[in-house]
Formats: sequence, structure tokens, C-alpha cells
Amino acid sequence: MADNIEIRECTTLDELAECVTVQRDVFALPEQELSPVRHFVVTKNAGGFTLAAFENGRMAGFVLSIPAFLRGERALYSHMTGVRPEYQSLGLGARLKWAQREQALARGVKHIKWTFEPVKARNAYFNLEKLGATVREYQANFYGTDYGTANGFGLASDRLIAEWDLESDKVVMLSNGADFDGPPKPTAEITIMNDWSALVSKSPGEAHAEQLRVRGEFQTAFEQDLIVRGFRRSDDDPAYLLYQNV
Repeated sequence: MADNIEIRECTTLDELAECVTVQRDVFALPEQELSPVRHFVVTKNAGGFTLAAFENGRMAGFVLSIPAFLRGERALYSHMTGVRPEYQSLGLGARLKWAQREQALARGVKHIKWTFEPVKARNAYFNLEKLGATVREYQANFYGTDYGTANGFGLASDRLIAEWDLESDKVVMLSNGADFDGPPKPTAEITIMNDWSALVSKSPGEAHAEQLRVRGEFQTAFEQDLIVRGFRRSDDDPAYLLYQNV
């Protein structure tokens, strides 16, 4: 199914409108939190772009790139990457991100940033080890309380800020399909659970306590000028790997 995939920029109103439909298929968000067609149109006219993957004319997924700045330098904010359920686990999300990198470099942009949930091991491994992003910022309750989690219990929408240096040695090697030997033993580690969703379903109270523990450890680490440069995938103790920011 993925052999016939074409990735290209969305240029028409119909294509941008289809991105809204894909959001409904992919994200468990209330209608008012979906990005509307006008958001995509304004982004395009402000210098951003939306790349989408198509199979025989049907949109399989997309990635939205919004003009931004990172420490005073021109950058892109990757607001969302969505892949329809039937196309997931085929590597399409990674293909969209690498296409986003190519498009950014072609426009003279060397950095992309986005947010992801600190407590989800799969996302952490993808962002840090598959793409080569780094993290140096933690935002508590970034989007406000998420009452859609834990059967209405309401958990804070904490997020890590991924920074993608598109020309770093690690990213260049990964983009070429090569392995990258990471730095030596980390200065510190922050462990998380393998299955966050299971913990939330089992005990929202325990999930809340775990979220606060992870938040506190990240805040302390970043106050000490540490930076996340890797993630250890493990059945027993998956962990973020932090190093001195040199």
C-alpha cells in the first residue's frame, strides 16, 4: 500500500480542506480544537507550507509547517503530523518529516521545532533517535487542562519542545539512513513508563502523580543547563538521556 505514496505540497483549497478531515480521522480532539481550513490557508500565505502524502489521489497524511523563530533565528514550527489509521506503522510519519526537512532546507530554514508528550515512550524514541531532535525546554500545561483524558479526570497538557537542527551531524547521518553512535554515558537520566495510556486508564491519580514527578525532574535538569540528546528504549526502564549543554 505504501509503495504508491507521493509526497508533495498542498496547493489547492480542496487539499487543505482534506487536512481537516484527516485531523478528525486521527486526533481525539473536540471540534473547536481542530485547525480549520483558514489556518492552513493563512500559513501558506505567511510563508509556511503543508506537505501531504497521497495514494492514488487520496490523502494518507500530512505535516503542517508554520513560520517561526528559534532563539532569534528563522525557523519552522511543526504544528501537527497526522497519518490516517490505515496508513500507520508503515513509516509514513517519518517520510513526511524527512520531506519537511528537505522543503525547509530548500527555503533556507535550518531549524524546526514542535511539541510532544513527555510521558509517551514511542514518541520520544521517534523524535530523538529516529529523527535526531534534541530537547532543552519543558512547558507545563501547554494547551490547558485536557479533560478528554482519564475519563474526565483532567490531566495537564505538559509538553517537551523538540528542536531539530537540520544540519547537525546526527540528523544528516539519519537522513541518509546511517546509524549514529551517540555520545558517551549521559550526565543524567529521566525514566518514564512504557505504556502511559494503560496507566491513565487504570489509575488517573497515579498518572497525575507520575506526570508531576516527570515534570519536576525535567525542570530541575533544565535549570542545571542539561540537554536531552537521546532516548533509551527498554521494556523495564525507558529513559531520556541528558548531557551537559556544551
